[in-house]
Amino acid sequence: MTATTDISKAGAARTIISVDAMGGDEGPATVVAGISRAAQKNSNIGFILHGPKAELDNLVAKRKNLTGICEVRDAKDVVLMEDKPAQVMRHGKSTSMWSALESVRNGEATVCVSCGNTGALMGLSVMRLRKLDGVYRPAIAVLWPSRNPQGFNVMLDGGADIRADAKDLMQYALMGISYARNGFGLARPRVGLLNVGTEEHKGRAELKEAYDLISANAKKADFEFVGFVEGRDLPGDRCDVIVTDGFTGNVALKTGEGIANLIGDLLRQAFRYTIWSRMASLLAFTSMRRLKERIDPRRVNGGVFLGLNGTVVKSHGAADAMGVSAAVGLAFQLGQSGFSEKLAARVASAAMLSDVEENEGDSE
Repeated sequence: MTATTDISKAGAARTIISVDAMGGDEGPATVVAGISRAAQKNSNIGFILHGPKAELDNLVAKRKNLTGICEVRDAKDVVLMEDKPAQVMRHGKSTSMWSALESVRNGEATVCVSCGNTGALMGLSVMRLRKLDGVYRPAIAVLWPSRNPQGFNVMLDGGADIRADAKDLMQYALMGISYARNGFGLARPRVGLLNVGTEEHKGRAELKEAYDLISANAKKADFEFVGFVEGRDLPGDRCDVIVTDGFTGNVALKTGEGIANLIGDLLRQAFRYTIWSRMASLLAFTSMRRLKERIDPRRVNGGVFLGLNGTVVKSHGAADAMGVSAAVGLAFQLGQSGFSEKLAARVASAAMLSDVEENEGDSE
């Protein structure tokens, strides 16, 4: 359901995004520039912006296209990157992050976007929005540039929890499927389980157990399970959803970001090496710009917290205006699709399937 508040103009309802303006490395000015950029691309979006009111009012006033579509909510405190999640959960009621989540909890906004401390954001999200019935552990779903027609693969967990047993991995698969369907319109997503090899005998015990669980539910949940996949498949076209634990997923994500930046640096160095390489760079300018856009992490900025009674998009802490705009664009897309309600229905359906299977097993 699309949320509306008094910032909506008469006429068509806007999708309202609740934005934590504080906590990012680049400060609130970059966040405001990012939502302004998003608003330029989309006339059906509105914002509730959270942070020190005087400072934010001044920044918003400089962006004429935000007039009438951005409401500022005063929140004097900021969750810092070094703050411990437990401390924030106990004493963070006056922070912009808490305030941003409250707008979703109260139904004033459809999705929350924050560049802040990941651990604190996840902790507060679980505390304020609560987990969906039947969800053991929430997960962070991230987009990975790939060879697939949709351009990206969904990987989860990206770092919400370093632990995951077989049932957690099974739920990650179901939540990832829902994300792929609503984010990319894939009717029957292909799911792979990340492992150190594709052979069924490889990997830890919980991976082998998860393999059996995911395989057993593929037909009932209407997805294709391709089995074990390896790291090389993250940017490949073998599957659309890659399932792993948060420790492995976060290491893979940060490694991928580092490699993308390294490739960009090495290409720039190579093209500056001689006068001939400089001339070649001019001839290849269009192709190089296309490559840069293709591997630019800012284009896929935004990890989605899955398994909650509400949608939360975690923007990279170092995101610039383009990155913030990308995170807001993703939030809008999920809000428009009714993602939270569809995910809740899928999780509930999976829980019913599990109950039926357990009862059948007991009767035997």
